[in-house]
Amino acid sequence: MPLGTLDRSPPPFFKQGASALSKLMVFSSLSVLLMVADGRFHWSQPLRTAVATAIAPVQWAVMQPIGLATYIRQHVTSLESALQREADAQRALAAQAQRGMQVEQLTLENTRLRELLDMRERTSAPAMAAQVLYDTADPYSRRVVIDRGLRHGVQAGSPVIDASGVLGQVTQVYPLLSEVTLLVDRRQAIPVLNARTGVRGVAYGLNQPNSEGMELRYTLSNADINLGDLLTTSGVDGVYPPGIAVARVTRVERRAESTFTRILCEPLAGMSGALHVLVLQPVSHEPRPETPAPSPAPSARRHP
Repeated sequence: MPLGTLDRSPPPFFKQGASALSKLMVFSSLSVLLMVADGRFHWSQPLRTAVATAIAPVQWAVMQPIGLATYIRQHVTSLESALQREADAQRALAAQAQRGMQVEQLTLENTRLRELLDMRERTSAPAMAAQVLYDTADPYSRRVVIDRGLRHGVQAGSPVIDASGVLGQVTQVYPLLSEVTLLVDRRQAIPVLNARTGVRGVAYGLNQPNSEGMELRYTLSNADINLGDLLTTSGVDGVYPPGIAVARVTRVERRAESTFTRILCEPLAGMSGALHVLVLQPVSHEPRPETPAPSPAPSARRHP
């Protein structure tokens, strides 16, 4: 077949229509025309509104996971912040409560110290301030340990009082500490005086473990004693100064078959809550004033 008779055009399957350059020019011109027309006459505004309305649900559905993730993150952050603020508030509240208890404790100690100072001024015997450290571990005795001992001048047998009355007596002295046996101990006794009638007696600690009471023994059944009578130290033993409050009568049992009356008393001193006390010097150890030497009799004058 001669070469001139060959068809050099592409088969219909590969035909592409107009050339790419012509398409570019046509579409570029059309774009410029549309932009100019839209900028001048706003032809595309209704179309934009319709398209925006049509795709608004799609945009909302696409943004939901992002909004949900943002909400969860903010919720978790705010929850952690709230828990942290609550923990800080709890710590601050605990600190304030501790300060409040310390203020109450200091106020109570200040009040007791003022009362103790007033008691010291009313007591003529030499006194030494001391602090109760702890109770002894013996369940069958009522003793406390104070922070004064031999080095501070404490003597065995010295009376110990608080702001309300007699607390006990020093029974054991160490170099830096001393043991005080409380009046409610079953082996402790103290001479007392009924402030209303002036009748003397002896009060003992009740013969019961961990008891807070006392008993006025050997009182006749016809003795004049009533509920509420105040018992003070009589001073006849040479240990306790006279006139210090000891206890108050709480129970009087007169029995026909007994010669003596059973009298129960409540000590006025704080047997379980004393913190600051005064250690007195025993009356028998107090220095007595010297008796002045008698002045010599005047010699008789001789008259010339």
